[in-house]
Amino acid sequence: MKREKIHLEYLLNATAKNVIWSSISTPSGLENWFADKVISDDKIVTFCWGKTEQRKAEIIAIRAFSYIRFRWLDDENEREFFEMRMSNNELTNDYVIEITDFADAEEVEDLTELWDSQIDTLKRTCGF
Repeated sequence: MKREKIHLEYLLNATAKNVIWSSISTPSGLENWFADKVISDDKIVTFCWGKTEQRKAEIIAIRAFSYIRFRWLDDENEREFFEMRMSNNELTNDYVIEITDFADAEEVEDLTELWDSQIDTLKRTCGF
């Protein structure tokens, strides 16, 4: 089954880079919008949803105030990852969150809707 790389961009209408970086790179920040509970053990991060769903990811790349890239430990393809990257629009001084992820061809729309929902939650909880 062919997997597709997806790239999504979300304008945050925000200028607080510290708040954005904390939201995408710290357990407490990720708990506000991405997962119900996030436990970090150095480079291994456990994401929990509800009472039973749990997935572990490894931080495979990080650059402060730029991006964080995770690889799900249960993924068969070691080349796949999901990344959250923040960049600044110099013209408006607003920040953009760029998401890179992978999905089966028939799941691209569902994954896009999931990211849309998650980013809406991020905007709401952080006041963007």
